[in-house]
This record gives sequence, structure tokens and C-alpha cells, in this order.
Amino acid sequence: MPGRAGLSVSHHAAEVALIGCAALAWYLTVSGLADMSAGPGTMGLELWGFLGVWTLMMAAMMLPSLAPLTSTYLRTIRAVRSPRTRGIRTTGLVLGYLLTWIGFGVIAYAAAALAALLAQDAPDAAPWVGAGVLAVAGAYQLTPLKDFCLRHCRSPVAFLLHASGYKGRLRDVRVGLYHGVYCVGCCWGLMVVLVAVGVMNLAWMAVLTGVIFLEKTWKYGPFLSRVTGVALIVFALFVPAHPELLPGLVMSAPM
Repeated sequence: MPGRAGLSVSHHAAEVALIGCAALAWYLTVSGLADMSAGPGTMGLELWGFLGVWTLMMAAMMLPSLAPLTSTYLRTIRAVRSPRTRGIRTTGLVLGYLLTWIGFGVIAYAAAALAALLAQDAPDAAPWVGAGVLAVAGAYQLTPLKDFCLRHCRSPVAFLLHASGYKGRLRDVRVGLYHGVYCVGCCWGLMVVLVAVGVMNLAWMAVLTGVIFLEKTWKYGPFLSRVTGVALIVFALFVPAHPELLPGLVMSAPM
């Protein structure tokens, strides 16, 4: 009983730690980057600076939805008695998970840079391209591939059965990477939307964080995923007539 009680405390501590890290990431994002424009481009940052900001944003947006997996993962390593070792292994899991989003950040950087070029060189075409991006992102929400990746994210037990054979010092990082690939497969469309509305658009960040969390943890998550897809497609219909809806593809008028 004492062992089970200790393990339960460890589960809750890990979940609280993840939520705390996400809250800290949100605080740093809002307090340190709120003055940055939500307009087109990479916020004036080179690749490495952009990836640093992107990682902070992904920690804020994605770590809350990782808490159920982390809790389940701790149950699989319950034979590890040392809290320090469990903490190190859980940290490896989280780092591996974030590495996948850092890799996607390279794609986001290229997309943001292209969005800036499009907004500057083809301002009339930019809203139509943005509408197409939103429509594609919305349509993806309705595909079997989205459903497949979402089922993986919502079923950590099946995932951990696959990862149970991982060995070696980096096994926890590999577990995080494996889960992260499915998470990117589940959420890449929503992240493309973030590029279209402006990478530093805090309001959209908050909305997408809520959608992602509920998709993965709420019992009606799959239904919400479809509703979100339809909403994005409908939203795309308004963009050509109202390009200001996509500040990530529209240059601000000079003062």
C-alpha cells in the first residue's frame, strides 16, 4: 500500500509539474513576446531564435495534453523505486516529445518566411492562398489519418505497449519522439493555421490550445475535431473578402 500511495503521488506530481511548466511557458510567452507583431514572417528572428520561441510556444500549448500519457507512463516504470530516476526518465520523455515539435518548427519557420514574401510581393493573392490553407487544415480534421493519429493520442495504453520494448539509455527520449510523431500528425493542420493568423497571435494560440487539449482528453474530443474542421472551412470562405482576418498573410498598413 505505501508503495502504491507513493506511486500515486508521483503520478499527480508529474501532472502538476507539466501543468506548471506549461503555465510558466505561457507567462514567458505573454510577458516577453506580447509586444511582437502578429503579422507575417518570423518575428524578425533567424532560424535558431525562431526555434527557441517556437519551443516555448509548443511547451505552453502542448504540455497540458501530455499529462495523461505521462501519468500512464509512470505506471509502466513503477518498478523504479528512486523518485530521482523516475523524474529523469519522465524528463527524457518530455524532451523527446518536444524534439518532434522543434523539428516541425523548421517547417513552420519556412512557412512563416514564405508567408511574409507572399504578403509583400503578392498581396492580392495572399488572402486566397490563406483561404486555401485554412480549407486544407479544416479538411484534414475530417480525414481518417487525423482520426488515426488522434486515437493514438487518446489511447496511451496501446502506445505504451508498443514502446515497452525500447531499451538503452535513450529509451525514454525515443518514447517521447514516437508519441510526438503521432501528435504532429494529429495537430499539424492547427499549427499551419497558427502561421496563417500570425505566429505570435496570442488569442489564436489560446483557442488552439483549448481545442488540442479537449480533442485529446474530452470524451467528445473526436466530435470536437470534426466541428473544428467544419468551422475552419467556413472561416476560409470569409477570408478573400476580409483579408485582415489573416494577419499572418497581410502586411500592416504604414502609419
